[in-house]
Amino acid sequence: MMTRIWKFGDSVNTDLITPGRLNVTADPLALAKISFIEFRPEFAREVKPGDIIVAGKNFGSGSSRESAVIALKANGIRYIVAKSFSRIFYRNMINLGLLPIVANTDGIQEGQTLEVNIANRTITNKTTGELQAFDLPPLVEKFFNAGGLVHFIQKNGVAGLQQFQ
Repeated sequence: MMTRIWKFGDSVNTDLITPGRLNVTADPLALAKISFIEFRPEFAREVKPGDIIVAGKNFGSGSSRESAVIALKANGIRYIVAKSFSRIFYRNMINLGLLPIVANTDGIQEGQTLEVNIANRTITNKTTGELQAFDLPPLVEKFFNAGGLVHFIQKNGVAGLQQFQ
């Protein structure tokens, strides 16, 4: 799938994704409308399903609010490619079905087009022709394909997790 990217720097925290003073609902569509509203106001207006967020180090730092992941997913974001993620945000992504991809993002610029191939574990920058591989634990891929760990458990029950022990 080819898509537009949105480039962010290091240490983008959850308060920038869904500001606390506006984070007063659990409705995914309402949360989508406030995504980055005070940091990149054009994001919620212009983001399209399938767009990819690309960031530097420690994406999703700050509070552990799940609403940040819910908002981005409701905007149609499926993947976030970053040098690293905050631990809690990374777990929330896995739980809720947004795929964290750890990769070198230095050569990726806003406005370029990326193609993410999960099966081959590759990212192709269609603008520059650069190709890079990334690691993806099979269990994370399985939960992503199920819509997140929460949906996996809803469908398979806790007993479904026993296959991974």
